[in-house]
Amino acid sequence: MKVLVINCGSSSLKYRLINMDNDESLAQGLVERIALDGSSLTQSVNGKQYIIKELIKDHKDAIRLIIEALLDVKYGIIKDLSEISAVGHRVVHGGEKYAKSVIINEEVMKGLEECVKLAPLHNPANMDGINACSILMPDTTMAAVFDTAFHQTMPEFAYIYPLPYKLYTELGIRKYGFHGMSHEFVSARAAEIMGKDIKKLKLITCHLGNGASICAIKNGESVETSMGFTPLEGVAMGTRCGSIDPAILTYIMKELNLTIEQASDIMNRKSGILGVSGVSSDFRDVEVAAMKDKNKRAQLAIDIFCYKVKTFIGAYSAAMGGVDGIIFTAGLGENSPRTRAKICNGLGFLGAFIDNIKNNVTGKDAEISTDNSRIKILVIQTNEELVIARDTIKLINKNYC
Repeated sequence: MKVLVINCGSSSLKYRLINMDNDESLAQGLVERIALDGSSLTQSVNGKQYIIKELIKDHKDAIRLIIEALLDVKYGIIKDLSEISAVGHRVVHGGEKYAKSVIINEEVMKGLEECVKLAPLHNPANMDGINACSILMPDTTMAAVFDTAFHQTMPEFAYIYPLPYKLYTELGIRKYGFHGMSHEFVSARAAEIMGKDIKKLKLITCHLGNGASICAIKNGESVETSMGFTPLEGVAMGTRCGSIDPAILTYIMKELNLTIEQASDIMNRKSGILGVSGVSSDFRDVEVAAMKDKNKRAQLAIDIFCYKVKTFIGAYSAAMGGVDGIIFTAGLGENSPRTRAKICNGLGFLGAFIDNIKNNVTGKDAEISTDNSRIKILVIQTNEELVIARDTIKLINKNYC
């Protein structure tokens, strides 16, 4: 069976076709600049890349182009659309309504509409992708897989904010968490590498990229995570400030005469690594500035980021009453030995010791802890698309049993 995975943004669309008989990625691609000048589709098949440049008016146009690319005699991978058994859609926010993946129908679409207010920048684009696929692939079963669903196992005392309780009951203000598919995948893979039952493990997964979140996973379930009501909470990120004193927001609005939108823009797009370093939101650029140019602000930005991640690891170890494994994943977590080493330095009190030679690895799964480290430290390549595809297949099988 083949599953097409769709990850829709407002002006971009990532996709991957996966053979679920062996979890093999058959084709993957990216549609960029939807409804903008210079739009294009880039598809990779068997290590070869093909680029199609044409006007892509909307998401329906993008889905049409993807279907044509997958069917193309020269650079396609399927002969007929019927070869695609189902489409799995990444949906950022499922609120409290969706604690697990679901087959998409009219009722689900109404539920997604209700969640738009919780993720106004993401869910509308996700829904655009679903609607476009429904028009162009009307006979194909579709599933919604939620970024927030994995964290719905958090206990109430972890997800309720100490605000007037009616803000939760009336407005849905609570911690939701994000990057759920990534945390789910790497924790399961970590248990596999460790040769242990995930139901008997306490793991801390560190999804570190331009957006970053930490998750405490006890017995296979998320019990705490760093991102909150929005992806702004938690560690400092590429352009996001992470957790700060909330009074700062009202203070700068008053002192600088800012609107809500302007203040939000500062917190979300002008802070974090970019805001402190003044160099870039890309950690690679900041590392170069710190190392080669001896840029003190660049080094400070890195120090802040690593310190914040380390404090979450310590806190989550306490929350779970111990930890068996620390996992690094995503762009920075998978590819920056220097960042991993800096975060792990000083965690010996937990029994976590990093091996500097083993740590010199990128682009593959690896154990990077010393032989005498009580806690396993792992680098694991995330695969959110495979989580989406697997959930989709499970739903299909359940639906037709």
